[in-house]
Amino acid sequence: MGNCNACVRPSQTEPSTAKPQTAKPRKKTRERQPNPYAQSPAPIRVLKDFIPRTRISDKYILGRELGRGEFGVTYLCTDRETREALACKSISKKKLRTAVDIEDVHREVAIMSSLPEHPNIVKLRATYEDNEAVHLVMELCEGGELFDRIVARGHYSERAAAGMAKTIAEVVRMCHQHGVMHRDLKPENFLFANKKENSALKAIDFGLSVFFKRGEKFSEIVGSPYYMAPEVLKRNYGPEVDIWSAGVILYILLCGVPPFWAETEQGVALAILRGILDFKREPWPQVSESAKSLVGQMLEPDPKKRLTAQQVLESVDKVRVLADLDGNGVLDYGEFVAVTIHLQRMENDEHFRRAFMCFDKDGSGYIELDELREALADESGETDLDVLNDIMREVDTDKDGQISYNEFVAMMKTGTDWRKASRQYSRERFKSLSLNLMKDGSLQLQDGLTGQTVTV
Repeated sequence: MGNCNACVRPSQTEPSTAKPQTAKPRKKTRERQPNPYAQSPAPIRVLKDFIPRTRISDKYILGRELGRGEFGVTYLCTDRETREALACKSISKKKLRTAVDIEDVHREVAIMSSLPEHPNIVKLRATYEDNEAVHLVMELCEGGELFDRIVARGHYSERAAAGMAKTIAEVVRMCHQHGVMHRDLKPENFLFANKKENSALKAIDFGLSVFFKRGEKFSEIVGSPYYMAPEVLKRNYGPEVDIWSAGVILYILLCGVPPFWAETEQGVALAILRGILDFKREPWPQVSESAKSLVGQMLEPDPKKRLTAQQVLESVDKVRVLADLDGNGVLDYGEFVAVTIHLQRMENDEHFRRAFMCFDKDGSGYIELDELREALADESGETDLDVLNDIMREVDTDKDGQISYNEFVAMMKTGTDWRKASRQYSRERFKSLSLNLMKDGSLQLQDGLTGQTVTV
């Protein structure tokens, strides 16, 4: 069960929201089976190795909240004897509404327990269960998410990006060697051990991971929209999807924006299926051919032709030697031209005016709360109130309860965009895409460029 990070977060309990809305993406929807325990008067037992009368409070002291996800809360956790600081992800049983939810917890614990100790994977230290929750005690990462460092920097130099890509590829190789497919690799699921620039990067959140056998294929749509491989959308995939997701992360590290982006879930899916990579915008003209080639081979639409984790590691070493000749590993404005964060790149006031009018339905000169709510409604007509409130808090700088034209322009220029959208999708939120999966296995999407309906 993911989305509940074992890290100390700067006092904010947010998932983020972006133009396509912000929250921590979690994953995709799958067919939900009724929880067989739901009607039982007896307490649900989730862990298969449950030991009665063993309480987490006997060994650990739970402290302040560090993070919050779809299924639970992560707390600071201190060993009573050694005083070691750890993290405890407490998964509320009230949130485990279906058999799928319970199996997710089973599998997450089994996978984290089965993987050998690795410097780039958060280590599970202990598990506990009581009537209210399942508790996963793991090592504490205090350096925050890779996602947040990307947002703070804009993008990385080639040398630094190659270093991150090498770590991610090593994690993928190790997982695949032990028959584990992560299925939800994204910057939010990598944490830094501490706040130092050279801190170790660690993979977390194995809530959507599965064990696999060679040649085995999977069909359930899971993952986070921007990082999904095309074969996931086609419901016929294997471990190669992790390389695709790692390629998306590398693309973002190098330029600051995702390769496949759109205003809607269907638009994102269609961009992924098209598979067209933009290497023309800044800063790509300054990026080496070896780096661009590596990204292209990781984002190869045909999984049979896609690089393996071992091949990525070999290619990354070449990029590190050729890139960032000054060797400082830090973005230098002399090395790269600043990236334009907003992908639409609206370049003049008239474009901003037209966009503003799409929200300002009554022509008052302000975007009212109701107008924003209507604009953010999903296909069912519902609006995520957390997203709505987050946008108002960030954009309404004078706190008058409405968004002026100047506030709107400032938002567009500073990037209330994919970065927040990358956090906004939960398992339920991306449901509209799965609803387009036809019973015969096809996926129909409307191509906004040509007006044609594309069937996959």
